[in-house]
Amino acid sequence: MPGLLGKKIGMTSVFSAEGKNVPCTVIEVGPCVVTQIKTVEKDGYEAVQVGFIDKKDKHTTKPEAGHFKKAGVTPKRHLAEFKFDTEYKLGDTIAVDLFEGADYVDVIGVSKGKGFQGVVKRHGFGGVGQTTHGQHNRLRAPGSIGACSYPARVFKGTRMAGQMGNSRVTVQNLQVLKVIPEHNLLLIKGSVPGSKGSIVIIEK
Repeated sequence: MPGLLGKKIGMTSVFSAEGKNVPCTVIEVGPCVVTQIKTVEKDGYEAVQVGFIDKKDKHTTKPEAGHFKKAGVTPKRHLAEFKFDTEYKLGDTIAVDLFEGADYVDVIGVSKGKGFQGVVKRHGFGGVGQTTHGQHNRLRAPGSIGACSYPARVFKGTRMAGQMGNSRVTVQNLQVLKVIPEHNLLLIKGSVPGSKGSIVIIEK
């Protein structure tokens, strides 16, 4: 499906036509440049590769430099592939007005890393035990993680403490509140994965 790369600016709120205060995320979308056209004959599938945010030549490897030179564009820091219905040529620029008329989008990003967290924060456990009868250190513990001599093991997928966040997350059907083409901004209702300044993929 068609889409573009963008940078999460932050969150704010806007007033709807009914006068409600709606929280929204501001994303700087594009402009993205077409860096490669994939075809069925050569690549086995059809797609358009786009680049976002310029990169200095000294930070570009020789293979990358050749790739961008072939497309006739400056080196880009981030690349992604999308399936566009319309025909694009190498070097074409695709801006945020692609989303004008779109009611809903999907946003893909990398969630904030939380490090090693316990089961209460990571999985929403309520904790076990009570604060009386001499109990003093089991409030946020997970409790039992298995049965007895049968099955005599802990099942795969048992929710435990561990690394939380810093993973690819897709949020579907987010409402588009406003498109501001002159500033390349897209206002999306609610929150999207990632911290301020992180790169996200927005798909129609």
